[in-house]
Amino acid sequence: MDKRQQQFSMWYFIGVIVLLFAVQTYFASPHVQTISYSDFKTLLQAGKVKDVTVGSETIEATIDLKGVDKLLPPAELESMKAQQATQSPGASQPVVAPQGTPDKQKIEQPAGTLSQLQKSAPPASTAPQPAQQPNSAPRADETHRIVTRRVEDPQLTAELDAAKVRYTAASENRWFSTLVSWVLPAVIFFAVWNLMMRRSGGGGHMGSMMEIGQSKAKVYVQSETGVHFADVAGIDEAKEELMEIVEFLRNPDRYRRLGGKIPKGVLIVGAPGTGKTLLAKAVAGEAGVPFLSISGSEFVEMFVGVGAARVRDLFAQAEKRAPCIIFVDELDALGKARGVSGFTGGNDEREQTLNQLLVQMDGFDTAKGVIILAATNRPEILDPALLRPGRFDRTVAVDRPDVKGREAILKVHTRNVMVGPDVDLHVVAAKTAGFAGADLANIVNEAALRAARRDKSVVEMQDFEAALDRVIGGLEKRNRVMNPLEKETVAYHEGGHALTAESRRYADKVSKISIIPRGIGALGFTQQLPTEDRYLLKRSELLDRLDVLLGGRVAEELIFGDISTGAQNDLQRATDMARHMITQYGMSERLGHVTFDGSSPGVYLGVPEASQHASYSEETAQLIDEEIGKLIRESHERVTRTLTERRSTLEALAKLLLKQEVVDRAMLDALLKDSNWVAPASPTLNLPPVAMQPPTPGTVPIPPTAIAAASSEGALAQRSTEPPHA
Repeated sequence: MDKRQQQFSMWYFIGVIVLLFAVQTYFASPHVQTISYSDFKTLLQAGKVKDVTVGSETIEATIDLKGVDKLLPPAELESMKAQQATQSPGASQPVVAPQGTPDKQKIEQPAGTLSQLQKSAPPASTAPQPAQQPNSAPRADETHRIVTRRVEDPQLTAELDAAKVRYTAASENRWFSTLVSWVLPAVIFFAVWNLMMRRSGGGGHMGSMMEIGQSKAKVYVQSETGVHFADVAGIDEAKEELMEIVEFLRNPDRYRRLGGKIPKGVLIVGAPGTGKTLLAKAVAGEAGVPFLSISGSEFVEMFVGVGAARVRDLFAQAEKRAPCIIFVDELDALGKARGVSGFTGGNDEREQTLNQLLVQMDGFDTAKGVIILAATNRPEILDPALLRPGRFDRTVAVDRPDVKGREAILKVHTRNVMVGPDVDLHVVAAKTAGFAGADLANIVNEAALRAARRDKSVVEMQDFEAALDRVIGGLEKRNRVMNPLEKETVAYHEGGHALTAESRRYADKVSKISIIPRGIGALGFTQQLPTEDRYLLKRSELLDRLDVLLGGRVAEELIFGDISTGAQNDLQRATDMARHMITQYGMSERLGHVTFDGSSPGVYLGVPEASQHASYSEETAQLIDEEIGKLIRESHERVTRTLTERRSTLEALAKLLLKQEVVDRAMLDALLKDSNWVAPASPTLNLPPVAMQPPTPGTVPIPPTAIAAASSEGALAQRSTEPPHA
């Protein structure tokens, strides 16, 4: 029988038993009238009590209803009469005395003795029977059974004796109440425990508690993964690296004949959204073997030893399904370096789980065809013992795609999208420098949703451009009310950014200017389109980008003679860029080619670690501050000269923005042409350009997007004007 049916039958049986007990208790127990103890004493003193049964908590008595109208409250009296009326039909029936009796008086007898009375009745000629005496016992329909709560009354026995009332002690049977008092709490506890096990264990039965140490890995077969290498684009090098794993699972004898061994583990590292999990599923789909997927956080539980038990169970399942692939996502949740969390003992649950994983990876044989794939975006915090050869032998880095890779990813995501003929995926890829695969998938989806909202038959290029603006700047807020002065300030601010970018040789060209509020605090933005992907920036290029960031603040100073809070984001990014130039890139003549920044941000997440104590003197810190201030001041002076010379063009661009709200590249070219715009050469600098040196072997290189995020964020908005702060 099915377990659910067994469980249902058990609860059904328990429910029937409880219902039978309840019915028996309700119908088998006599229904008596409850009165107060004082009313009971009044009836006793009036001689209306006939017999009494004294219990440990209650007193039951039979009373005569004659003449109690003035002794009891009307409500209790009416209740007694109503209850007497419901019980009297089945209790007794009147019996007519035989003919010849003196007063033809009716005699009340039980209905069941009627035939006996008729058989034993004397003949008519017999002498008449005497009439009933006035002091005879009351009839059954004139008595009533009452109950009252017992009160500590030492004189009760004496009063009963004085009234010549027959009284007895009641033998109470409390087996049912005792049974309920013991069984009911146990049933409630069992029900609560079963409910908790259902929610925590997910099994919905008693086995959930026993299965707490079992692995929660999801098992996929080839048809369930549905992912192949054809569905993965933009990471060709990583695919080639993993093709060897696929070939080993398909044809292991090819490698074994020469004594080669396949790596036990392959660690896939990369930024979020680059396709690490998708790549692992593609390996399983291509190899056609079972795919056991589990997250690193599922090994960590509140119970001690559960994580280690799940690791053992995971490898046991894998050996039964061999050849197969074990995929552990977010390995950093499980494999964090020991000792860094402040616990140095061996009783830490996470460390026990990690130790068990290390033992299991040493103990299993790859000849059986079990391969471990793991993914993380924080490889710098993993335990060194986990990364040594023999465990994770190979590391595959999945970087953000270049322009060709982004175009290939867009083609994959637009397979099932009705794309219009005007859509150029190469242009979309060029505008999305620094985007990962997940970001590109989001843009395609936003473009499709926008076209569907407008009931279009195909997704057009303008839908992709609107989706790109939506992802970069946030939701467009055309209904936000701004006073004319603020709107004019934003227009000149964004115009200053645009004209400064057009005046610099190494700055990316402006693609779009908008003064429409977006997102939470962006009142406008200037979007720049990079001509190519950049992985190395020179000092002159960084200085040009620094000038572009200060263009908005300088434009406000020139036009209004005052400054606003809208440049807060610009100043923050300009300061960060100047600090990186001085402390990380060695671009200072006074400080020399030395690095002073002790904090090391995450390789792929870009989140800096907790600030560490500075490893340089206070005098050096003062020099660093002076050099940062010098870079900002020199940049401010260069931008001031540029915008002063181009003030008429700045005013014309601001008027155009106030009229159109959005100025694209074609409109900007037309305006610059009318102004006889000639882009000057980059200003001659006192210091020669200093190139960023490539990283030395054994060090983690700075990702190219880190510099872009500090300057132009690739294809992201060049700036977002912050709202005024109080």
